[in-house]
Amino acid sequence: MKIAIYGRSGSVAVVPFVENLLKELKRVGLTGVIYHPFLNFLKHNSTIDLNYETFSSHDEIRGKVDFLFSLGGDGTMLDTISLVRDSGIPIVGINTGRLGFLAGISKDAIGSCLDSLIQGRYDLDQRSLIRLETNRSLFGEVNYALNEITIHKKDSSSMIIIHTYLNGEYLNSYWADGLIIATPTGSTGYSLSCGGPIIVPQSENFVITPIAPHNLNVRPIVVSDKYVISLEVEGRSQYFLASLDSRSVTIDSSIQLAARKEDFMAKIVRLHDQNFLVTLRDKLMWGLDARN
Repeated sequence: MKIAIYGRSGSVAVVPFVENLLKELKRVGLTGVIYHPFLNFLKHNSTIDLNYETFSSHDEIRGKVDFLFSLGGDGTMLDTISLVRDSGIPIVGINTGRLGFLAGISKDAIGSCLDSLIQGRYDLDQRSLIRLETNRSLFGEVNYALNEITIHKKDSSSMIIIHTYLNGEYLNSYWADGLIIATPTGSTGYSLSCGGPIIVPQSENFVITPIAPHNLNVRPIVVSDKYVISLEVEGRSQYFLASLDSRSVTIDSSIQLAARKEDFMAKIVRLHDQNFLVTLRDKLMWGLDARN
């Protein structure tokens, strides 16, 4: 079994947990390959031997590793989508950040996590992705997201207008700071902070959530992920932002936009003691008495 390791450069706090992961890999007799920019960062911030193979792109791990470990928060885990792509490599999220809906495995449970992987005591959550189709190449080959597609104003304090269609049928014109189209996975992210509903991962829906809409009676709406959602953007400013998770590009009103469900899915490792509903209650602190 071979493990790929990914992390973001810059957070020194993650270094002890990487060192622990490498120590645990040796304990169980597994080999690791580390994302090249991350290894360079580790060499400047760690005192242990770091003579490991590296990888820099998705081609170098496709069909060659059994799992990809993401060390960080949910944002770090979103980065791995561009490395895994449609290879089917399962992603293991080790949470060294804060909230951690996606990166759900505790940083203190790295050893037991490896034991569970070796013994096959885990499940693979199939998470749907959302693809952005345009009349220009905005995001290259990685034109999909795990959490959401977002259209947002850029250079002006003025709101933008986003004309929205479902399978070609007019839905609404959103006067707002922007619009989020989120997957069930992304429903606990940006969409939630803008008042969107939480969607169970396997519900096969998208949620369309306006960002600070002008009309207060405009609310988020849940639609089937079998719909194609088309968007036309206009505003006083010439330019707007289009984002896939944490990746953003500048667009103008000449860009044609359509969102649809991606043909493949992301595989997220879930250990047997993990459960989406338990995670939801724990992360959002449901049921806790705030008076204590």
